[in-house]
Amino acid sequence: MIPNAPSSAQAAATGPVDHNNYPDAYIRDILKSVKTIALVGASANPARPSYIVMKYLLERGYDVIPVNPGLAGQTLLGKTVYGRLADIPHPVDMVEIFRNSEAAGPVTDEALALSPLPRVIWMQLSVRNDEAAARAEARGVKVVMNRCPKIEYGRLSGEIGWQGINSRIISARKPAMADRGFQKRTIFKPGES
Repeated sequence: MIPNAPSSAQAAATGPVDHNNYPDAYIRDILKSVKTIALVGASANPARPSYIVMKYLLERGYDVIPVNPGLAGQTLLGKTVYGRLADIPHPVDMVEIFRNSEAAGPVTDEALALSPLPRVIWMQLSVRNDEAAARAEARGVKVVMNRCPKIEYGRLSGEIGWQGINSRIISARKPAMADRGFQKRTIFKPGES
């Protein structure tokens, strides 16, 4: 038996995932359940998407661990940068891949060598590797491809609409505002974390 693999009943209950069309509930469940995210391909350049996404996720309460062999040992947004996933000294819930589709295969394999396994492998916009996804799903790991967690979080929370973007979410509810500071929405209900 494969360590950390789901039972046949668990695998049957989850069913196949349509990687062309993720249900909102699937994405929301992932974003609500993960706490620690290893971001592979992190950049120290504030103009790069990986930097922007890391900063956004940190501001939303996620523990984001940057992974980049060229920056290993340095600090990025207050977090130590690691050279490889295996160098991270504690378990991670999700591995986010900011590399190209071809590189996503070896990164996925590196993630599948971790113990315990991450619960999610998330491939950024324009990154899709169906073979790597199949290997991860065979081990019971959820996969998201060609999506951005920053965009999905903003869309599901309604926050993205503040920027004039049509999120396809219509609500008559007045948004709950913070007492002070920068305003941001959340996917969590009051009292939920």
